[in-house]
Amino acid sequence: MRKNLLGRTGLEISELAFGGGDTGGILIRGDETTRITALTRAVKAGINWIDTAALYGNGASEEAIGRHLEALSPRPHISTKVRVERGDLFDLRGAIERSLTASLKRLRTDHVALFQLHNQLGEAVGGRTGLPPEDVLGRGGVADIFQRLKEQGLFYASGITAAGDTQACLDVIGSGRFDCAQVYYNAINPSAAWKRAPQTWSAQDFSGIMAACWNQNMGIMSIRVFAGGPLASAKRPDGLAVLTSGTDVDNEMRCAATFHRALGSEYGTPAQTALRFALGNHDLSTRVIGISGLTDLNEALVAVEKGPLPAAAITKLKDLWATDFR
Repeated sequence: MRKNLLGRTGLEISELAFGGGDTGGILIRGDETTRITALTRAVKAGINWIDTAALYGNGASEEAIGRHLEALSPRPHISTKVRVERGDLFDLRGAIERSLTASLKRLRTDHVALFQLHNQLGEAVGGRTGLPPEDVLGRGGVADIFQRLKEQGLFYASGITAAGDTQACLDVIGSGRFDCAQVYYNAINPSAAWKRAPQTWSAQDFSGIMAACWNQNMGIMSIRVFAGGPLASAKRPDGLAVLTSGTDVDNEMRCAATFHRALGSEYGTPAQTALRFALGNHDLSTRVIGISGLTDLNEALVAVEKGPLPAAAITKLKDLWATDFR
């Protein structure tokens, strides 16, 4: 398992991070034996980072990690998140501090490696609560509050979720106020790594996001490697919350099916092929993967052994991106 520097933080992060979210959901819906087995197996395989959030399972993910963290060796880094609701804007500092305090209690620790803003920036997709850049960067905003909490030693690095309005994401990234960004990146929508999208591109265009992160020496954590499920399985996922504009679940399933028809089984299972695509982008510090069972974890580890997709596969993908997966 390769380790990469997480931007300017000085922390080393494994090329895969264990996702503790609802997508996959092993820490939320798995039985206790499966949870500890998955965590132990991941750490022994070289995964040194577990990503979670207060929202995941309404705290259940953090609680599961907290119950088993001391038993994991070597002890992994933990990142967690806060989502600001509309009513929290009247007491932004208090809301963020209360969320972090509760997260640390559930995790049974006095600090985490990374604390991240979970909100989308600008106009949010899917009816979620978005935060305009001025609420993040203005006086007394999220960046100021995070800085004070960081100075108290409650976390080592700060981060954002680079989702929502692309220009709002670029504005916040360009401020240099945060150490890391979670970036939407997968074989269906890899636009965050592009300078510009093809003229035929109809999905949300994240072009320039990763370059902006590099300009600020920010760590880049890829999210939605499996597009929330469609890239890992032909089965339509239940309750998939789409994070990007210009698409819906039906379109994600269509694009994923076209991706797998084009590449076939030559590069592994659907999940392995999708992960191998993300492994080929070495600008990423890590790829946060959601797993639903031990088989998913084993598949991911095999994908790491196989390595990135070869050039011939990427050439096929470029044709798909240029034709909107038609």
